Amino acid sequence: MEQLQRQQNDEQELERQNQFLTFKVDGECYGIGILEVKEILEHGRITPVPMMPEFIRGVINVRGRVVPVVDLSVRFGGRPAAVTKRTCIIIVEMEGESGTTVMGLMVGAVETVLEIPQAEVEPPPALGTRIRTDFIRGMGRDHDGFIILLALDKVLSVEELSQVESLGRSRMEGHDDISVLQTAGDAS
Repeated sequence: MEQLQRQQNDEQELERQNQFLTFKVDGECYGIGILEVKEILEHGRITPVPMMPEFIRGVINVRGRVVPVVDLSVRFGGRPAAVTKRTCIIIVEMEGESGTTVMGLMVGAVETVLEIPQAEVEPPPALGTRIRTDFIRGMGRDHDGFIILLALDKVLSVEELSQVESLGRSRMEGHDDISVLQTAGDAS
């Protein structure tokens, strides 16, 4: 009985690993693993933070926690995203040098959750995409074409992620944000 339960749990876990939350950025469809997503928020007030990389739109308050927000449009080399009624912030957890970091991803619109079997995921193309190929985990086949499946751990470089982590830590510990940001800015 216990082995049957364990087998069912393993099958459910495998099924969740093939599920992707899809969303639009600049009209292009992207997906991230559903296990990386913590919640989806309506776009609200984002507090700008000086001296951060251009793709960091600012920070938001999520239940008392300071969460940096990345504008994926800018991160992918585009212009800052226009805020519409469908603009959302996807809250994700990323592993960094000092542990888990909670981040917000600003997207044009959240679409749906799709199950894409591993057999339907192609390797990233060598060229021909508008974003860096190291950001791409694979290309998921869908009845409408392809969905670019993102590798969240690659979307931010280690240096950029540690800069964002220091911002979150300083806010949580009550340090002066400007001195932390100046130190982080001096490192680049």
